[in-house]
Amino acid sequence: MGSQFASANTIFKCMKDDKVVFSQTVCPKEYRQHKIEYQLGITTEVDSDKVVLKEDPLKALLKKKTISQEKLIQLLDSEVYRLKQESSYFEILRASEIQKLDRNRYWHKKEKDDPEYIGDLEEINQRFNELMKNNRHVIIVLIEHKTKILKESDETD
Repeated sequence: MGSQFASANTIFKCMKDDKVVFSQTVCPKEYRQHKIEYQLGITTEVDSDKVVLKEDPLKALLKKKTISQEKLIQLLDSEVYRLKQESSYFEILRASEIQKLDRNRYWHKKEKDDPEYIGDLEEINQRFNELMKNNRHVIIVLIEHKTKILKESDETD
């Protein structure tokens, strides 16, 4: 397996103009590329066109006081949007993995109540539920932070 292929836990997000494509292989050169990895229920997205940042971009975003309030709100909104898109993508991945599992069950002439099939199905659902739960949690934190910023801004006006 060459370096152009990702592990099962890695997806590439390819962006060009306003088009976004998710791929299991590296993006074509004309696309900007983010690498999305999920491991132990934690998802990280790194702009793999650039040098990898040591600090979590989300934490840096929340701590950054030097940018304007308007820009900070815009960044928070775009991160919430990105996380919602990622959750939609997780649903697509989940459906694909379940479909593959179902095909495998069919070809091996197993019933839907087969313990191995049930176990594999539960593992897939548990993994994706955890990923989406984490995204929902981060979205809540971001929205709370945005609300706090807007409230502070109202108090200073």
